[in-house]
Amino acid sequence: MPYDPILNSLGLPKPAAETRVVVAMSGGVDSSVVAAELAREGYDVVGVTLQLYDHGAALAKKGACCAGRDIHDARRVAEEMGFPHYVLDYESHFRESVIDEFADAYLAGATPVPCIRCNERVKFRDLLETARDLGADCMATGHYIQRKMGPAGPELHRAADPVRDQSYFLFSTTREQLEYLRFPLGHLETKAETRALAARHGLSVADKPDSQDICFVPDGNYARVIEKLRPGAADPGDIVDLEGHVLGQHHGVIHYTIGQRKGLGIGGLSEPLYVVRLDPESRCVVVGPKAALATRRVPIREINWLGDAAFTSRTEWELEVKLRSTRPPAPAVIRPISEQEAEVELLNPEEGVSPGQACVFYAPEGTRVFGGGWIWKGRR
Repeated sequence: MPYDPILNSLGLPKPAAETRVVVAMSGGVDSSVVAAELAREGYDVVGVTLQLYDHGAALAKKGACCAGRDIHDARRVAEEMGFPHYVLDYESHFRESVIDEFADAYLAGATPVPCIRCNERVKFRDLLETARDLGADCMATGHYIQRKMGPAGPELHRAADPVRDQSYFLFSTTREQLEYLRFPLGHLETKAETRALAARHGLSVADKPDSQDICFVPDGNYARVIEKLRPGAADPGDIVDLEGHVLGQHHGVIHYTIGQRKGLGIGGLSEPLYVVRLDPESRCVVVGPKAALATRRVPIREINWLGDAAFTSRTEWELEVKLRSTRPPAPAVIRPISEQEAEVELLNPEEGVSPGQACVFYAPEGTRVFGGGWIWKGRR
């Protein structure tokens, strides 16, 4: 009779003690709980923390991941639970793969999402390869998202807790990566359950606050970081209306985002105005009424498709899409142009759609994530 292996809790056909798991540890409570739980279950756990930027300069700053304090916290959890822990210096690679693009995108008038690029290019590509080099059977993270087995293989699904769901930031996870990745927290209903598990293990990070800012912008001041990376990025220019009439001056396009209303510095107008377009070539910030923000057609590229059938096997897909991490998915029709490019037609126009943001695809019913792409300005 054929051998029918009994799968362990990570879905692998071997005992936990013979299963090596690399856990990506940020120093926060989520990844710490993942490592502690797997260690308690008897897995061969190896903790790895990435040093992504000069943590010496950020030791005193709270609310940012991967800083010196976070590395210390991850190491302490590993010591408490009795498994090895390594710190890998990815600073130069992180600069080249994430920070430089972040700065250049702002200079081009886009609004980037560096956390997605970090997952895509550093954590789920380079760190994943390191995990393989360490002989790990899989890599686990503290992300709130679910991996479920479907008829065609592993599928990506939203977390059970909609408040904590991180699917928007993980849409570019590939099928090959899904085979290797595990997300043990995705089924939890609330963050309180995670903290309760941390307390049960006696972890020193049980009450540690969640990180809120982009790790290399710990004070939330994006413009200051960009000016440091790209001297001259804050050149002044004109604030103009849709007809090109000059209404005022600004101190750099990098200080503005699509949909912004406050801080424009132009008064005495009969109606509120919003940033509707950024033109870095002419150094103009274009403003207009709220109605001018409404967008129905959105060009996207760099598509990562996670559906069972080929993306171009249909002329259109009726799915839901999320254009901002803070917005709920909305009905849309996605029309493939190629495997990597498409046009998204929103059934209901949305405001503040900006190049550089992600457009993530979801099933109209259920929790499955079908991938997504990056919003761009399109062909002129």
